[in-house]
Amino acid sequence: MPEVVTAKPRTGKFNKNAARRVRVAGKIPGVLYGAGHDAVAVEVDPKHISKILFSETGHNTIFDVDLGDKSPVKAMVVDTQREPIKDRLIHIDLKRIAMDKMLQVSVRVKLLGVPVGVKTAGGILDQVLREVEIECLPTDIPNHIDVDVSNLELHQVLRVSDLPHSDKIKYLEPEDTTVAHVVTIREEVVAAPEAEAAAAATEAGGTPAEPEVAKKGKGEAAPDAAAAGKKPDAGAKK
Repeated sequence: MPEVVTAKPRTGKFNKNAARRVRVAGKIPGVLYGAGHDAVAVEVDPKHISKILFSETGHNTIFDVDLGDKSPVKAMVVDTQREPIKDRLIHIDLKRIAMDKMLQVSVRVKLLGVPVGVKTAGGILDQVLREVEIECLPTDIPNHIDVDVSNLELHQVLRVSDLPHSDKIKYLEPEDTTVAHVVTIREEVVAAPEAEAAAAATEAGGTPAEPEVAKKGKGEAAPDAAAAGKKPDAGAKK
């Protein structure tokens, strides 16, 4: 059984005072839009939304939205706003989902096992890409993408092309994108002795050697906010 979120449609003015009254009543204001329908301003229970967001599927959870006098609709959480100090939910954007249409989501990449390069060569497993963008039907969204890294040796790289592939999902990241690799610990060069050596070389009439620097690498849009009583948020991916 899918989760059911009760969403009460809001009417009247959509301003800060109206949103504050909704929160004082123990609810949070939000907007439901997408799938070719008009946007609907709603109020929902923040505890129920938090339960969904902290579940295993998180933002990729598809649930039913009960609007009272209408049939429940499938939806996902696409954006949230939180109070900066206490981190409480203060606004939410919900998007209607057409179950027969492809959509784009971010899915967590879960590394399994201990690489041989860590066990036998003293390396460190560095996960560069923790989420991967995919395209699939709503019913085919995985909770996470698992990949075994036990055979990863020192300096070996795991790429998107090495992740499990199927005809149900399409990776939107380039196939050669680095997901993880096994690296070694490098000592950081102390700047002060290098500066002193450079100064001494200059005084002696020589050309100061440039210190070597180790570079560390990093491995449907929301509707008009006036209908939702909020400032425009960044667009959500389909």
